[in-house]
Amino acid sequence: MNTIVETPLLVESLVKRLSERYVFPDRSARATRLLLARLEQGAYEPTVSPELCERISADLFEVTNDKHLRLLWHESAETSRDEAQLIAELHETFRLNNQGVRRVERLPGNIGLIELTVIPEASTAGPTLAATMQLVQHTYALILDLRSTLGGSPDGVAFLASFLFANGDVHLNDIVEGPRGPTRQYWTSAYLPGPRYLDRPVYVLTSASTFSGGESLAYDLQALGRAIIVGETTRGGAHPSEVVSLAEQIELRLPVARAINPVTGTNWESVGVAPDLPAQAADALDVARRAALETIADDAALPSATREEARLLLDSLRDHPAV
Repeated sequence: MNTIVETPLLVESLVKRLSERYVFPDRSARATRLLLARLEQGAYEPTVSPELCERISADLFEVTNDKHLRLLWHESAETSRDEAQLIAELHETFRLNNQGVRRVERLPGNIGLIELTVIPEASTAGPTLAATMQLVQHTYALILDLRSTLGGSPDGVAFLASFLFANGDVHLNDIVEGPRGPTRQYWTSAYLPGPRYLDRPVYVLTSASTFSGGESLAYDLQALGRAIIVGETTRGGAHPSEVVSLAEQIELRLPVARAINPVTGTNWESVGVAPDLPAQAADALDVARRAALETIADDAALPSATREEARLLLDSLRDHPAV
């Protein structure tokens, strides 16, 4: 039988974690005041439940506006795990799902397409990502489909972005760890185990579900002018987080760092990544394909036959939008 956890103990444990590790001390203080006040007012039921976790999560968002910070409820106590177990399970999930690479395809007109669901650490996903870039190396344009990308590791994002720049001198992002630092910088890699993708257009597809690591890749490439973002404004979560067990069935997703882009001086938290070419997520691939084909058709450096093929494909897309 699961141990019944009383709400005051849960709130006490939550407040302690916020004060120790939450990346924004001022927001931690506001959240602590609100949680304790509502507990004293009797706004929370005496024992924990999925509904209570949702209520507390909503209260946390009210004062922090942080989409990573929330309580997670597990129906079985056995599913509440320590951090090491969670990491091991995530790595196994990534392995079984091809390190987040759902699809690699060469579209008509010699346009490369890579669809990602997650961007894991470079130490585990590096070989798969390098092989993926090998498959699209000779295309005239590249589409990165991040519409279903729900997260990723900062070093995995930096590794993948490195393929789109000429050397290791591009400052991509900073991650400030903890309430007062230190700061970890992320730069493009000087060495890559695969071909770089240079001097050709890159389009990034986004949706309202694109989150965290997926947003980081889109935001950094947009800020550096290396990609055109196509689709919907993303979900808006820029704070790397860890999962902490608070009780048998309850975990806290706790942001322990924050991203700072060296170009913009800020990040996409709560506002998301705004597209350069707005479109419904379902239409984003067609919009990006048209944009890529228009670029290819106008590129005087390409063979005339290649440009003519692009024009014919454009005509086909206009006549049959779903093609």
